[in-house]
Amino acid sequence: MQLEYTFYIGASPEEVWDVLFNPEKSSRAFMGGVIQSNLQAGDPIRFVGPGPDGENTVHIYGEILAYEKYRVLSYTDHPGPSHFAEHETMQSRVTIRLEPVGSCTKLHLINDQWTDSNPLFLKTEKFWWMILSNIKSIAETGSSLDFGI
Repeated sequence: MQLEYTFYIGASPEEVWDVLFNPEKSSRAFMGGVIQSNLQAGDPIRFVGPGPDGENTVHIYGEILAYEKYRVLSYTDHPGPSHFAEHETMQSRVTIRLEPVGSCTKLHLINDQWTDSNPLFLKTEKFWWMILSNIKSIAETGSSLDFGI
């Protein structure tokens, strides 16, 4: 199983990267969550935001597999402990690549290596479209989208 998305964004890779990692922008892109990590291969990564455990609910956690500023972020992805008791056995891999194309940025995301019978696949498929659309909108206009959720 694999999810794959390609977006062309009317902004530089640095501006798109800023949407991913600047908490003021990323919280709007990730519907309230922010990335917490030292961003070095082997280090932990967490997506934290409002949820069942309060303002700092861990929605996703994993390990950085690859990181190259403005170009590549790859990490393992587990659902947070408050979402599934068996969260440690549920895993996938996410790889985001940014590439300049003219005056635009090509954002290519692959979410693969899903563990068997991972119930998050269909839910994740829906939310990547929203998150990536938000990243594009924020990078291009400074505004996030209103999905009514």
